[in-house]
Amino acid sequence: MLNGFQEFVSRGNAVDLAVGVVIGAAFTQIVNAIVEDVLDPLIGGLFGEPNFDRVWVWTIDGMGEPAEVLPLSILTAVVNFLLVAAALYFLVVLPMNRLAARRKVEAPEPAAPSDDVRLLTEIRDLLAAERAAAGR
Repeated sequence: MLNGFQEFVSRGNAVDLAVGVVIGAAFTQIVNAIVEDVLDPLIGGLFGEPNFDRVWVWTIDGMGEPAEVLPLSILTAVVNFLLVAAALYFLVVLPMNRLAARRKVEAPEPAAPSDDVRLLTEIRDLLAAERAAAGR
């Protein structure tokens, strides 16, 4: 049982996943800063509120304290998701794709085999054909 666990951990997939999670957690702070400190204030300037949570509020008076229902908080979550996705795409994915395309070097076509290699290949093929014919 421990050997299987050791094999799983040492395969590399677990290490790659762990590194990805740690980098993702660190990168989340950058994306959140862009969304919360740049994009949300822009939305606040356009709509008067930094998000849509309190644009339309229902207050329900009950036996105790009044309860507030914020139906547009769902819209806030959707907009935040789209803002994070856009920030990731335009600030990370697109530049990385352009960088990868710039670095991509096409592999040269393999050179044609020399005359002696071609001759040896023909001899090999003829010998193989003779053996196959003799074995019938």
